[in-house]
Amino acid sequence: MSHKIYFASDLHLGAPNKSSSSKREIKFVDWLNNSVTEGATEIHLLGDLFDFWFEYSHVVPKGGVRLLGTIAKITDSGIPIHYHVGNHDLWDFGYLESELGVKVHHSPIVCTWDGLTCLVGHGDGLGPGDNGYKITKKIYKNTIAQFLFRWLHPDIGIKIANFLSKNSRTAGGKSGGAFKSNESENLYMFCVDYLKKDYNIDCFIFGHRHIPLDIDLPQNDRRSTPSRYINIGDWITHYSSATIIDGELTLRT
Repeated sequence: MSHKIYFASDLHLGAPNKSSSSKREIKFVDWLNNSVTEGATEIHLLGDLFDFWFEYSHVVPKGGVRLLGTIAKITDSGIPIHYHVGNHDLWDFGYLESELGVKVHHSPIVCTWDGLTCLVGHGDGLGPGDNGYKITKKIYKNTIAQFLFRWLHPDIGIKIANFLSKNSRTAGGKSGGAFKSNESENLYMFCVDYLKKDYNIDCFIFGHRHIPLDIDLPQNDRRSTPSRYINIGDWITHYSSATIIDGELTLRT
């Protein structure tokens, strides 16, 4: 059986306002439905579908109903959806799995489809640099910090989180700023270093960066073809995605 794998990420529902967010949500739901129509055998959502997500004991942030319902409908039909949590939705504590039937991943995973071996994840905190965020992420994942935040009333907690989220985005909505060079890209350097210990990875597929990228990595003597670093961009500016069909990876912009 051949595979048809679909990838998308960084929708950031809720930002910058309800009107803009709703329009993007409708487009993204169309993309999901079209993926099913085209025969998707698996869908990977690489995080940050919400600009903020936190699961209280009995409350989740409102909004995104069309998206959540569509995801549930697809998984109910038997098509698996993998959710790779990002830096804006890392506070998932089981709701997405239990209610939507998705498989949640908190770190990159390795998959092989039709002979193509890929490392897949959101991409935040990988590679050199970005030390400030790496420290912040440890705080966000700290169980005591999560416990204390949960005791804030949702109206207060979500308002604070939305303020912090808004101020964490750089100009143009690009996480890490504009593209300058391969070597200045943390995820590119992560891929280069990773291949030194595992040259079998054919493609690295990430989100987070908000810029569609398809870059050949330095050739390895033990490989006949170079590995590739793919960033699938975002659904704020580029409305981009990627597919693997019959072992061929394509970035769609």
